[in-house]
Formats: sequence, structure tokens, C-alpha cells
Amino acid sequence: MRPDALAYGIVFATAFGIALVLTPVCGWVAKRIGAIDDRVDDRRVHTAPTPYLGGVAMCLSILGAALVAWRMDAFRDVFADGGVQSPLNGVLLAAVIACVVGTWDDLRDVSPPAKTAGLVLSGSALYWMGAALFIVRIPFAGTIVLSWDMVPLVTVIWAMGMANATNFIDGLDGLAAGIVAIASGALFLYSHRLSDPNVNVLLVDSPAPLIAIVVLGACVGFLPYNFNPARIFMGDGGALMLGVVMAGATMLVGGQTDAQVSGRTYFFYLPLLIPLVVMGVPILDTAWAIVRRTRKGLSPAHADKNHLHHRLMRLGHGHRRSVLILWTWTALLSAFVLVPVYTDRGNSVVPIGIAAAGLVLYTYLHPGARRTRGIEG
Repeated sequence: MRPDALAYGIVFATAFGIALVLTPVCGWVAKRIGAIDDRVDDRRVHTAPTPYLGGVAMCLSILGAALVAWRMDAFRDVFADGGVQSPLNGVLLAAVIACVVGTWDDLRDVSPPAKTAGLVLSGSALYWMGAALFIVRIPFAGTIVLSWDMVPLVTVIWAMGMANATNFIDGLDGLAAGIVAIASGALFLYSHRLSDPNVNVLLVDSPAPLIAIVVLGACVGFLPYNFNPARIFMGDGGALMLGVVMAGATMLVGGQTDAQVSGRTYFFYLPLLIPLVVMGVPILDTAWAIVRRTRKGLSPAHADKNHLHHRLMRLGHGHRRSVLILWTWTALLSAFVLVPVYTDRGNSVVPIGIAAAGLVLYTYLHPGARRTRGIEG
């Protein structure tokens, strides 16, 4: 039996409640130990010192919600799969490792090689405990089953890519937390649909829906303190942790089954494209940053102020409106995936396309953007 809506509601409320309570506590601790971002330069958009450790609160909320789920009969099958060395525990262990590495970087400025080594360890934990990428589906080209010597490498690369994509987009108050909240909500709905016995792509004991719903709860509980003007930052500890958890969840959705779903929408055949769509904003931003910096002869890790959110602000949109525009893009991309899956109608994406066109016009024709272009012209 699949866990019902009440069971998922309980774990969501647990993650939300723990994050809501612990975030200000972590902020107080950060101030006491000096874990504060007081740097002001041309890359940063905040002007007041702001404490870190929001990521610690989110990590603890995810672990707490998972512990509650472990004690519930509804999730007995989810936790029974694999015992201690299970994919779900692998995601939780990887989350803790990424949070520790990122938080240490927030406090002590870890060198890039050391941070990379920490993320490799986090991705390795995913592979070692079964939350790995075994199947790759390529559009119109079929399914590739990875050889055993390639699985760990691809798994680690995917985890590192998702972690860095989330970290790159964490440049405005509430941006990364909101995007991951929307993406995890979409991933929950998608994976829950795939575990429907009538669809039968994911097993009912798949941990993917549980992971997605606790991430959603953690992000929503954190957002009241992080939306502009932010009273606390998630820091690298939160951004890297969220990216790794989302990497694990997406691999558990699309990277471990080659089942075909005849007669269903196109997206059923390509579960691995789901993170590319619902996490499209940070992934696109990361890809463009790598290309942009490489063309200039710079390291891909070189910091600049040309991310999507920086461009929106230069276009004349304020801090909050830039965040809301990028949230809306994530919501539209998520709807692009989910609506056909739940309706089995390809033409149902037409209103989404119209909404996307309207958002483009709003972005460039808003009075603030017009005034900025007029000043620059």
C-alpha cells in the first residue's frame, strides 16, 4: 500500500515545523559564534551583516521528519527496503556530509579542492547506499544501462552538478529556497503519480516521494526568515545540502528503472528529464555561467555578477520582483511537466506556453525595465 495523503501531510508538517522553530535558533547561534556574512562588495545585494546556519536548520528538519516517518506504519515498506544501507539512508547521509562541508566553508572558507572532495564523498555515499544512477534515457534514442564501473562516476558528477547549480542560484534572498521548494513539490507530485499502481513505474516503497515532501517542508519553513529582507542565510551548507538531496531524489525517480509506460505522455518515458525541467532555472544559470567564464579564459568557479538574478536586477526589477519572476519560471516549467502527466493530453501545455510568453513580455516591458533601458540607452 502506498502512504496516503495524511501520512505525507504529517511528515511535511513535521519538516515545516522543525525548520520554522530551529531557523531563528540557528540564527542566534550564528551570531554568538560569529558565523555572519558581513562582506559587502559589488557581487552582493545585501548591505547588512546577516547570520548563516539556515542550512543547518533545514538539514535538521529533514532528518527530524525522516525520523517521524520511520516511526509511522504508512512508511514501513519505504524504510524496510535495504535496511540500514538503504537508498533513503544514503540520501540522508549524503545530505549531512554536504551540509557539514558547506557549513565549514561558511565558517572557515574551505579551499575549492577540499570542498570538491567533500562533495565527492557525499555523492559516493549516495552510490554506496543505492541512490545511484543506473539508467540514462536519451530523448528519441532509447535507454542506456550504465556499466558498473561508470555508475559511481556518473552518480558523483550528477550530485556535484546539482549541488553547484543550487549554490550558484543562491544569490538573492529567498531565491534558492523558493526554487527548490517548487521543484521538490513538483517532484513529489510526479513521483507519487509514477508509484500509482495503475501506472506502475516506481515501486510503492520508493523513497523519492518522501524525500521530496520533506525537502518541501524544510524549504517552506525556512522561507519566512529568508525572504527579502533576509534575517538569515542558508549559506553553502544549505545550498549544497539541498542540491545533493534533490540529486538523490531525482536519481531514485528516473535513474533506476527502464520500465516503459505504453500510451502515456512523452514525459513518462523520460523521468530523468524531470530534474532538468523543474530545476531548469539553476541548471540553465550554471551552464551559462560555465560557458561565459570559459569564453573569457576564467575558471568556471570564478565568481561574477552575471547570473540570471543579477541580470534581472540590472534590467530594473527590484530584489523581490526578480525572485518572484524566477519562482514563476520554475512553477511554469514544473507545470509543463506535471499537467500532461496528470491529464494525458499533450495540448494541455498550450496555456502554459501562453503564460510563459506573458512572463517574458512582463519581464522586458515592465515600467521599471523600460525606464532602465531608457537610461542605459
